[in-house]
Amino acid sequence: MWRLAGAALLLAAVFWLAGPAEVARTLQAADPGWLAAGLGCALAANAVSALRWQALCAWMGMVVARRWALVTYFRGVAVNVALPGAVVGGDVLRATALQRLGHPGVAAAMSVLGDRISGLLMLIALGVVALLLGVGTPAWDQLTGAWPGLQALASRPLLAALLAAMLVLPWLVIALARGAGPLAGRLRGALAPLLRHPQPGRQYLDQVGLSLAVQALSVAALGCAGMAVGAAPAPWALAAAAVPIFLTATLPVSFGGWGTREAAAAICLVPLGVTPAQAVTMSVIYGLYPVVQAALALVSTGGAPRPPR
Repeated sequence: MWRLAGAALLLAAVFWLAGPAEVARTLQAADPGWLAAGLGCALAANAVSALRWQALCAWMGMVVARRWALVTYFRGVAVNVALPGAVVGGDVLRATALQRLGHPGVAAAMSVLGDRISGLLMLIALGVVALLLGVGTPAWDQLTGAWPGLQALASRPLLAALLAAMLVLPWLVIALARGAGPLAGRLRGALAPLLRHPQPGRQYLDQVGLSLAVQALSVAALGCAGMAVGAAPAPWALAAAAVPIFLTATLPVSFGGWGTREAAAAICLVPLGVTPAQAVTMSVIYGLYPVVQAALALVSTGGAPRPPR
């Protein structure tokens, strides 16, 4: 209950600072075409997320039907909208659904955790790519003017090395587990389901590609929300700002990401020339996309999903 109260108070504070009347006017004037385009991108992002999870399950030896993965994933979205705790409720629902199909509980939970880690790594990797593209541009000067600490990332070789490390490190862990020695033995025990697949490298690349697609579509959804309200920061800057915006929305201290996401949007987007009202409205629109998807999931699957116990 305290999460709901905290989220409401934080959201109210952000609205007050941005100007409630200005936010309302900005939302009322939003372009319907761009709103629809953003919803389409958000739907596509979750559909690809479901396919990524299905692919990871298959990699771990838990074969599930594509339609089942899509329905279960969107039911998880509905639970996340309905229950406090950011993404935790939907993740528990997915793991429980896998168990009900007869798959081991630990493997089911690891598939959901691995799915989240895959998305997180590629979100940050996309942000690093965005910074690589932005270094030295006028928008970069705007951003570092507001956040001087980002000057430490002004080196393209440093950013390239960071990106390479993020892409390669997970595969190195898998490769190490296939070697010899006590450390490899412990890793093999933890990663056994992944190592049993005859083509782990191909599976890893599939996860990277699908996760990058998910994050690119999510950034596109946020960008469409921006276009709907007349805010158009440089694409690279939007992708970089999306990293803290999306991460704060997953913190288990709010209700469906409300409040924390809007605060992060104002902090990250205003230095890029977006007005506070536009930044908050963009975040509100982005937050409404899962609500619409949850309603569609309930209609298409014939009722409300059972909350995880």
